[in-house]
Amino acid sequence: MRYTVDKAVFNINPNLKIGILIGRDIENSETTAADESRLRFAEQRMRESLQADLVRALPNVALYRDFMTNAGINPNKYLPSVEAMFKRILKGGALPVINALVDLCNAVSIEQMISLGAHDLKDIHKDLEVRFSNGEDIFLPFGATEYENVDAGELVFTSGNIVQTRKWIWRQSELGKTTVDSKDVFFQLVGFDNTEATLANAMEAIEGLIVDRFNGTCAKYIVHQNSSSAIEF
Repeated sequence: MRYTVDKAVFNINPNLKIGILIGRDIENSETTAADESRLRFAEQRMRESLQADLVRALPNVALYRDFMTNAGINPNKYLPSVEAMFKRILKGGALPVINALVDLCNAVSIEQMISLGAHDLKDIHKDLEVRFSNGEDIFLPFGATEYENVDAGELVFTSGNIVQTRKWIWRQSELGKTTVDSKDVFFQLVGFDNTEATLANAMEAIEGLIVDRFNGTCAKYIVHQNSSSAIEF
């Protein structure tokens, strides 16, 4: 299978860096007390160090919003998913416990303040691509049973013509959601040259989870303007 980023995407911001991890033979489980403790600790640290009205000024969030604006997406209407998550936490809300992999990925996202998506490969049957939609793409919203059409020109993450994430990093599909039975998982993290440390730290943390917590194997890649825009896995 291939993962490709359209060169036009890097024209929006040449400093874009995308971290990819492929976790294989993962042994996911229900969330343990230790897993939840890490998530709650990350939430509490964020509440102690940040105010809700300052979320948009966080380096990665500010760059996500600028990127979306330049891609023709209104980030006030379609908040980057991490911005929405951070605001929920800072308003006193606790994230729901889902399963160990989802909850620990959320913890890493909070710790590094970075966008991090996980997609179960059992639902993905065609090559993956970050590109602008072509008018033939469709999307299955989370929790839905009927597909919706995606207008041409929208920045999406897609498998063939089945969109995995709409409006770049706004909303993931029902297809590919990570469950307790997930074994092979594709992780996509979004950073930039000037937030490179958070990307590296988050990738190292996810690799550690795949290998040490979930007894799987891991392959890692970085895709950027000057690298090959495609990886094989």
